[in-house]
This record gives sequence, C-alpha cells and structure tokens, in this order.
Amino acid sequence: MNPESSKSCCSQPLADAPEALDSPIPVQTEMHANSKSQRASCCAGGSTSPTRQGELPPTANLARVAEERPVDPAAACCAAKVCSAPSPDEVPTAPAGADVTRYRISNMDCPTEERLIRNKVEPIKGVLRLDFNLMSRTLTVHHELKSTDTIAAALRSIGMNAELVDETTATQRNEGASAGLTTSQKSLLAVSGVTAAAAEAFAWTTHMDSSPLVIALTLISIATGGIPTLRKGLIALRTLTLDINFLMSLAVIGAVVIGQWPEAAMVVFLFAVAELIEGLSLTRARNAVHSLLKLAPDVANLRSPNGELREVPVEAVQVGDVLLVKPGDRIPLDGTVQAGESSVNQAPITGESVPVDKAVGDQVFAGTINERGVLEVKATSDSRNSTLAKIVRVIEETQSNQAPTQRFVDVFARYYTPAVVLLALSVALVPPLVFGGEFTPWLYKALVLLVIACPCALVISTPVTIVSGLTAATRMGILVKGGQFLEVGYRLRAIAVDKTGTLTTGRPKVTEVATTSSLSNEDVLRIAGSLDINSSHPLASAIVAAAVSSGAPMPVTSFESLPGRGVRGAIGGVAYHLGNQRLIREMGLLTPAVEQVLATLEEQGKTTVILADAVMVLGVIAVADTVRPEAAAAIGRLKQMGITTVMLTGDNDRTAQHVAKLTGISTVLAQLLPERKLQEVEELQRQFGMVGMLGDGINDAPALAKADIGFAMGAAGSDTAIETADVALMNDDLTKLASFVSLSRSTHSILIQNIVLALGIKAVFFALALAGSATLWMAVFADVGASLLVVFNGLRLLKPSKARS
Repeated sequence: MNPESSKSCCSQPLADAPEALDSPIPVQTEMHANSKSQRASCCAGGSTSPTRQGELPPTANLARVAEERPVDPAAACCAAKVCSAPSPDEVPTAPAGADVTRYRISNMDCPTEERLIRNKVEPIKGVLRLDFNLMSRTLTVHHELKSTDTIAAALRSIGMNAELVDETTATQRNEGASAGLTTSQKSLLAVSGVTAAAAEAFAWTTHMDSSPLVIALTLISIATGGIPTLRKGLIALRTLTLDINFLMSLAVIGAVVIGQWPEAAMVVFLFAVAELIEGLSLTRARNAVHSLLKLAPDVANLRSPNGELREVPVEAVQVGDVLLVKPGDRIPLDGTVQAGESSVNQAPITGESVPVDKAVGDQVFAGTINERGVLEVKATSDSRNSTLAKIVRVIEETQSNQAPTQRFVDVFARYYTPAVVLLALSVALVPPLVFGGEFTPWLYKALVLLVIACPCALVISTPVTIVSGLTAATRMGILVKGGQFLEVGYRLRAIAVDKTGTLTTGRPKVTEVATTSSLSNEDVLRIAGSLDINSSHPLASAIVAAAVSSGAPMPVTSFESLPGRGVRGAIGGVAYHLGNQRLIREMGLLTPAVEQVLATLEEQGKTTVILADAVMVLGVIAVADTVRPEAAAAIGRLKQMGITTVMLTGDNDRTAQHVAKLTGISTVLAQLLPERKLQEVEELQRQFGMVGMLGDGINDAPALAKADIGFAMGAAGSDTAIETADVALMNDDLTKLASFVSLSRSTHSILIQNIVLALGIKAVFFALALAGSATLWMAVFADVGASLLVVFNGLRLLKPSKARS
C-alpha cells in the first residue's frame, strides 16, 4: 500500500472502533471522592443510560475532569451543573473583592515547605487564602493588601526563593524547570559523602569516635552537606514548625552531644541525598508533563477565506479557522474534518493499537498523526484548550491535589519533639525552682533525657529500610521513584491495567492465514506482502514481515489505492484486491462461507485483511496485537494476593474482551479516552480505596497521575508515562507488579518493627532516667544500640529471598 491507502486494509473490528471513539461519551453523574487529597472531581452532566441523553463530545468531558473543588463528601455533585476547567494561566476563584498574587517558589517541593509557608504567611493580616501547586511550584495568595511587600518579606525570612509570576507569560509552551544538579551542588555533596565515610572508617579502625581527625571530618561533612538542613531546622524552630528538618537538626546535635560524630555526619549526608532526589524527581516529572505540548506542532497551515494558505503560529489560530494537514504531519489543534479522507494515528490520545479512518465530519485531536491523504480541519479549540493542553492540566492538577505520603517521623515529630523538650526543661527547672532541689543533678537528668530522646534511631530507621527496599527493587528491574510509594504499596487493593503496549506487545502481528481457494497460506501471504511492500502502516508492516518467509516480493503493476477500502494491483498479469470487508462486499464476493471465517476471527478480536482476485476471495489474513506471554501469570498472581485487576483501554470492546479472556481479567472498560480512564480510576478509588494504574502511553498519563501509585512500562512506555508514573517496570515484565506489592509488604513490616524497636528501647530508658537509674553511658547505649538494631533490620530487605517474598 502507498501512503494513500495506509489504513485501507482494516475490516470490521477497526471500522467499529472509530465510530465508538468519535461518538459522544456519556458524562458520569456521580461525584467520585479523591482518596488521596479528599477532594472531588465535579464531572456532572448527562445520563449513562442507553438513551445517551445529556452527552458531550469527548473533549468537553476533559474540561470537566480538569477542575477539582472541595465538597461535602456526603453530597452528590449536581448533575445539571457543568464544571469547566480554567485555562492554564487562570488561578482558582478568589474570595469576593480579593486581589490575587502568584509566586513561583523554586525550592518548594513537598508538604514540609507548604506547612512552613502556611505558618508564616497565613497569620499576615489581609491574607485570605493560600493555594499551593507543588507540581508547578506556585503559590497563589488571595489577599486584601495594598502592597505585597509583607508577603515577599515573610517568604524571604523562611528561605523561600519566591518570584512573582507574570500572568501574560505563565503558560508558555516550553515552560518548565531544568533538571539536574549544578557543579557546585555535586561537589559539595561529594565532599560531604566522602568525609562522612572517612569519619566512619577512622572511628571504626581507631575505636575513637571523638578523635580530632574524626571530629574535623564530621564538621566538614556537616558544613558541605548539612547546612541547608540545619538552617531549615532553625527556621522551623523560630516559626514553631517542628518538622522533619528540626528533627534532623536535633538528631545531629544529639549525636554530637553523645560523642557519635561519625553518625552525625552520615545522617546529614543521607538526608541531603534524599532531599535532592525528591526535588529532582519532581522537576523531571514537571518537564515531562510540559513536553506533552510539544507533540502538537508550533505552527499550522491556515487557509484564509479567499483560499490563500499561510503558515502561522498555532497560538494565533482561532476557533473556526480551517487548517490544512499534510500526510505525515501532526494535527495542530482539535477539530472536525471539512474535506479529505485519511487514516489518523490516535495512539497518543486514545491508545488505539492501529490508526483510525477519518472522513468529512469526523473529529480529530491535537497531537495525533495524519497517516495519509490531505485533510482540511476546522479548529474546534484554541491552543490553550486542546486535548493535549487539557491532559497537561489534568496531570498537573491531579498531582498537585494528591497528598503525598506524610513521613511518619515528620508527623511524629510534631508531638514527640516538643514533648521531649518540654519534659527535659521541666526536669531541669521544676525540682530546683519549686521544690528546692539541687540544680546540677536535675540538669544532668535532663541532659540524660535529651540524649536518650535523640531521635537518631527513629530518623535512621525509615531511610535505611526504604533505601534497602529501593535497592532490592532495582535489582529486580523495578524503578521506584520515591520511598513513599514503596511504603504504601502494601495497601493496594485494585490495579487498573491498560491493554495496548501493556497487556499486549503493542506491535500487530499476523496470527493466522485462512485460505479459501487453491492457493496455499504462503501464496496468500506472498501476494499480500507484495501489495503492501511500499507501506509503513502497522498492518501492512505486519503482513510484509510475515511474508518474508514465503519468498521474495513480486513486482506489482497497475497499482491503485482505494481510500477507505484497500488497494489493488496486478501481479503476473492477474489483478488482485487487498482490503477490508467493505471492499469485498462492493465487489460482490462476500459469500456466507467467507463471512463465517471473518466472524470467527473477529470474535477473537483480530483485524482481518482479505485477498481476492476478480472472481473470488483467495484468503483471509488475521492481524492482532499479541498478548505478552507472562500476562496471564501476572494477573493470576495478583488475584492470589487479593488484588482486583480491571482493564481500561481506548480500543474497541471486542478486542478488549478477547485479551481479557486470555489474561484472566474479569472486568473490562473499553473505548475510553484519557479523561474517562481518569474517571474510572476515581471510581475504583471510591470502591476499593488504594488503587494502582499500569500503562505505557501518553493517553494513560492522567490516570497514572490520579492513581495512588502509577506504574509504567519502562522499556516500551512513552517518556511522559514513565515520568508521570511512580514506578517503572524497566524490563516490561508484568510479573514485577506482584513483586512490587510483595516487596512493599515486607518493607512495611520492617518499618513497623524498626519504629517499635526505636521507640520501645527509648521508652525503657526514659523510665530508668526518670527513676534516676540511667547514666549518660546508658543513654549512649540506648541511642547507639537502637540505631544499630534498626540498621541491621532494615538491611534484611537486601536479601534476595526477602525481596522476592
């Protein structure tokens, strides 16, 4: 097939798919609670009944999904109301009469900074509300202030690098932050790591934890790697935000007090590495999301009313303008076809495994690829409201609305640290001042309490266990982007799975050849492969690849493409036709026997390509996206672990049902555009609680972002899916899903053990200290002993047997 006929060989299953995907999609009337952020997507609209009332075109649904607003969880979202998404440069609705100021804060990456900013800025008189978007690192302040100088000063005082956002340039296509560490950061981190390791080595070999050399190395390590943490800890103390930074600072000081200088250095270095990894991961995800917009071209061929064709920036195109899209070009904006016929590769948006035929009146999406023929498209959206732009908005808002797993030690520190400090002060001051006791003995007891309370073991327990788990996961071919995902994976109760490229290989192959004539299967394949030799269409490529073993291709003459039907050409003086069921029906060659063959193959979810001469059908070639060999075993193992699997796919229902039957999945939701996948993930969260999503394409990105844990196919998946997801299966082995859950369960178990050990030992020595039976050397034993226990326990995850369990 030539470029004019690259989609013409599809029979009924593929003819069904575009009709279903381009048809209106019923809008869900039920509001689904977001289990991560306790917010709700207001996706109101029409009925989901067979009457299909109140339907909207697919792109209209995405606008509804994009906006989330807090609601009463017990209330249902009124079906008559429409929730429209703000354009990317809009901010949340401000209170009546309020001014709105936006800041971009380069060092705001996690809820710790958010809480610090809230504690500092919210008390300012005239500040009404703060809205945070951690994905874009923006702070929106709703206020009634004549000047924002006080806000800027407050942010500077807590070390936040804030700059005003220019609303006119806030949504540039190339917006995003560059990932990577500066040379200075790398050098300082390297020095901190080397000196911390050297301090540990010298202390171990000399048995002198407080020698001048060890102390000097520790101070260098702290100075090069721990100053930001210590500074944040001081700010946290000053603003009464006793967060993880204050807890880390207290751990370092406590280690120094008891003479464990190497321990102080190593804790500082590991925490600095963890903080940098967290920031870089968010930056990479942010850049990957914004790179989606580059799928659509920067310029469009605009046809003026007088017929003149000119190239203009895509931002200049207005709704209603007519665009010319040439073969091989990406469609710049959502629209409807005004003239021409072609096949369009919609995989970036719908995830369909093969291109879809498009004719006058059909809808096309920005970022999809025109495979053949020239199309005139009437724009139905501008660049800020295209399908791709809305997908970006959904991902950003979904990720910013997610409440990342709050580290236990951070939550615990809110109560533990102030309580210990107050208790120590009480022990030191109350007996001498109230009861006339001697000051020195009670001060000693207070010091013992503070040394015992040093949270080194508690602080170390989580990172050591998580790092061990992450290392074990990497050895298994699982890339986990943060310890929080490994921490909560044990709670997964359902996993939504994409079909194309996930359960299947994503590469169509010839699975069967049925001959209906005297020709052999090899002859049918060789003739079909000769006709398709000049086409790069996936179906044609599959047929040509299968025909290689049948002999060299034969020369074709009188070749002609038949748009929407197939091709025809002469080989050795005999005229052949290769195409879909429509072509054969028009030729009058579709007999009951042939129809039976087609029905059998199509019931198996296969696409059929028919070869005929002028008088009869010669054979039928079945092409299908093959199921991954390990898929059934992977789904079976998840079932054994009590995890429900649900297929979410943009492909047609017949193909999806066939793949589900082969893999053992009982629940199938087909013909879903990206926003519908997101809605179904929300529904699963409402039904099951903790939900994962496994996908490979850009079209899966919103659902991956919405899921509690997003899994991506690391080898076959798109860059956007991999960056949006929280876990990547680097060798595309589906059995690693169950391995991740198993590893998470082991990690959770060890985390609980470590926390109980760290707190239990301290509780015992607390009691001894209050009774006057504990000395400083016992405090040292309590701290060091607890630290060693949790470290060794956490390292057990590195054992292969533990990782596989």
